[in-house]
Amino acid sequence: MDLVFKALADPSRRQLLDSLNARNGQTLRELCAGLDMARQSVSKHLAVLEAADLVTTTRRGREKLHHLNAAPINAIADRWIERYDRGRAQALADLKTALERKPMGTNDFVYTTYINTTPERLWQALTDPAFTKRYWGTEFDTDWKPGSPMVWRPEGARIADPEQVVLESEPHRRLSYTWHTFTDEWATASGMSEADRAAFAAEPRSTVTFELEPAGTAVKLTVTHGGFPPDSAVRKAVNGGWPHIVSGLKTLLETGEPLQA
Repeated sequence: MDLVFKALADPSRRQLLDSLNARNGQTLRELCAGLDMARQSVSKHLAVLEAADLVTTTRRGREKLHHLNAAPINAIADRWIERYDRGRAQALADLKTALERKPMGTNDFVYTTYINTTPERLWQALTDPAFTKRYWGTEFDTDWKPGSPMVWRPEGARIADPEQVVLESEPHRRLSYTWHTFTDEWATASGMSEADRAAFAAEPRSTVTFELEPAGTAVKLTVTHGGFPPDSAVRKAVNGGWPHIVSGLKTLLETGEPLQA
């Protein structure tokens, strides 16, 4: 956590994070244009933020996109903020954001963490129903070949749809598939109201991608969930859901036990 606090101590780096929080997935050129900083200074600050895992990057063709990564902040919250207090703190933060920020289109959700495991073991945890049920509460029925259908089985429900398919599957490296369908069965299993289910179902189908990259004795896992319209209700939901799922995955692989609720 020392690197995180060091990175956050500089006001220019906090300004960069604010810029990414307002509009995620910016190139270096875009970040420089939006801030009163020289390109070299921005590059140096980004390097510090990346070293602290506060910023993660993805590629779009030849462009390098920078994303705000919430994992280190969540780790700080897990260490020092009790669950009850965290809820009150989040409510105040949400109110502050609503009052201060101008409405903007949403961007992809990107989350990066490091897990002390192997790419083979992590791949198994992402695809084996026996694993996913333990940390996610969901099982997948598919052969994990590109183009193959996927049946989701969360909390005893069965969610099947022709558009629930595997998009990419490179064992131990990259996995991508379309998100599940917001059916009545899913709403009942998850305790979702009909109004919320209808709002979710009215949005275009989103896509989630997992990228696995060896990093010494660990594996760097980047989760990218995208394809959201502006003011997406689904985007707001996954913003809180993915950190919990990934934390459960990391805990299970590193300790052998699921994350306690």
